[in-house]
Amino acid sequence: MTSPSPAQPPHPTVPVAQAPTAVREGFAPAVGQPRGGRGLFVLGTVALLALSLVAMAVVAYLVGGLGPAGFTFGAVLALVPLAIVLFGVRWVDRWEPEPRGVLAFAFLWGAAVAVVIALTVGAELSNLASAAGISADAYALFGSVIQAPIVEETGKGLAVLLIFWFARKHFDGPVDGIVYAAVTAAGFAFTENIIYFAQSLSEGAPAEVVQTFFIRGLLSPFAHVMFTACTGLLLGIAARRTGALGGIGFFLIGLIPAIFLHALWNGSLYLVQDFYGYYALVQFPLFLVFVALVVFLRRQETRVTRLRLADYAAAGWFSPGEVDVLGTGPGRRSALAWASRNGVRPAMVLYIRDSTRLALARQRVLAGRPESSADEAALLVSVVANRRALAGSTAR
Repeated sequence: MTSPSPAQPPHPTVPVAQAPTAVREGFAPAVGQPRGGRGLFVLGTVALLALSLVAMAVVAYLVGGLGPAGFTFGAVLALVPLAIVLFGVRWVDRWEPEPRGVLAFAFLWGAAVAVVIALTVGAELSNLASAAGISADAYALFGSVIQAPIVEETGKGLAVLLIFWFARKHFDGPVDGIVYAAVTAAGFAFTENIIYFAQSLSEGAPAEVVQTFFIRGLLSPFAHVMFTACTGLLLGIAARRTGALGGIGFFLIGLIPAIFLHALWNGSLYLVQDFYGYYALVQFPLFLVFVALVVFLRRQETRVTRLRLADYAAAGWFSPGEVDVLGTGPGRRSALAWASRNGVRPAMVLYIRDSTRLALARQRVLAGRPESSADEAALLVSVVANRRALAGSTAR
């Protein structure tokens, strides 16, 4: 695809503003500010405080049920798979990192609210099963293969749906959906692992502790992530295609593979004799497919960034050289190395971050989300200010 000439907007219905002469002289154009930022900040702060209270209640419940020693033991072991997952999420999210506050919301929802939903529904269904005279073994199979996948995936997926609704400006596409889903699943798995590791300790057999940690902590730390990522992926697609109400349909569609994969994993513990053989033949290949999909989507995100920055370059906001630097991994690494040598790395980080967000805001506008125009305008101001800061620092 060839870039449009500076005299022509890259899209006939959503033109990119021409860069005024003042941009080249280092002055920011007056192009407006995004709306609703303060309201979202207040809403987000209240939500995080409420989730923190729920998380503290969950901790108190676990300490009471597992004992202080059991809880501490389980929490320490659970940090290992959590660290593995968060490291993987950081790699996925490094091109255009999501806001920390939104990620904190996702984690706390998974670690607290989704757990409360799962425990509450589980307790109610267990009471109903007992009252109906259903045997403990039959209910255990039902709970593991049917109840848990449906309830847990719905509980975790709700966090991603809420982000889709209330933090839409930070929801650009499939990669964002996978990141939010992964962090939510990481929180849920962290709490669940505390319970499993503490219970294995209470059984008193060191071999049981080792086996539980090996399976849950090392062999399958990404299991919950892979399940819930299906819901996040579909909501990421919805972010480019539909509005708030339409997102509900994509959410429900995404739950189908999430629940199926979860049931497939849980069912193997009951129906498969050779678990490790099953893992090697089924689960590990599924994980490789998941990784390949994430790599593909990350490359697509990079491609979109470069294309949209080229639109701005055609209108005079960037030079072609800046597009090469800001729109490629090697270009960014080279720019950051240069900035470190010249003592301007923080300014360069901001320049890269806001330029990437600008490109994705432009993509949202082109995808039919006109509310992103205000974000686009404000980011243009920020990018020019970042460029000016870099020029001033190097001049000094």
